[in-house]
Amino acid sequence: MIIVRRQHRVLIQGITGKQGTFWTERMQEYGTNVVGGVNPKKAGTTHCGVPVYASAVEAMKETSFDVSVLFIPPLGVKDAALDAIEAGARNICILTEYIPVQDVMYIMAAQGAETDITGPNTAGSVTVGEGFMGFMPAFNERIFNHGTVGVISRSGSLGTLMCQNIVSAGFGQSAFLGIGGDPIIGTTTREALEALDNDEGTEAVVIVGEIGGAMEEEAAEYAAGMDKPVIAFIAGGAAPVGKKMGHAGAIVVGNRGTYESKQKALQAAGVTVLATPSDVGGALKERLGS
Repeated sequence: MIIVRRQHRVLIQGITGKQGTFWTERMQEYGTNVVGGVNPKKAGTTHCGVPVYASAVEAMKETSFDVSVLFIPPLGVKDAALDAIEAGARNICILTEYIPVQDVMYIMAAQGAETDITGPNTAGSVTVGEGFMGFMPAFNERIFNHGTVGVISRSGSLGTLMCQNIVSAGFGQSAFLGIGGDPIIGTTTREALEALDNDEGTEAVVIVGEIGGAMEEEAAEYAAGMDKPVIAFIAGGAAPVGKKMGHAGAIVVGNRGTYESKQKALQAAGVTVLATPSDVGGALKERLGS
């Protein structure tokens, strides 16, 4: 379950912290179905109008939930994620960055077939008009407006910029999927693309990619068989080889993960590759015929 809907029940691990509190309130105001939170030290209390549990496993027994959102410090993420996996969460959104790589590897190895993991190092996701998870400004109508364009982004800031350009051009989004910028993540660009391809409310998809890794090339293989138009912007075209730029995953080694390799693969699959994010409006009008 990659796209989170209004009816899905959401648990907030780390709900009582400053960021957890602020963003839980924003999520609730937008319509996200938050049913509980986790803080072992404050179990049995109420926070943001929902009960606080000692663990995700306990929360699942008491109230049941579909999704867990982690507002957890880096060194606590492993235990929190394993708790959510054991509880049976269908989707785990890991917002945290700077998690030890070995911890991320352990989490991914423990991931069950029924659990989708978004992140680490993601700004979250938005299902426009239904709910959101994480830090994305779903409530800002200049950035998010209901429509039929699905957006996938490794970067929260570039994804926000792309969404703003989409709205400025007169379009709106069906869903935004922030997959995260770390070298090891759960949901990949290809998996997010497949989810939006199968979403009835999505008519076109915009990918915000980056240099480094091979996720965009793998997504291009899937895009080649899609009927829905796909548009992409790849950040980091001017980055020198071997130098990390921004995200931990945005590093090019040899010919792997270069701007040129991604551009070539996407264009060969029929994807429109943008020179700048501001070009998205014209590309959408051309590809959607409106």
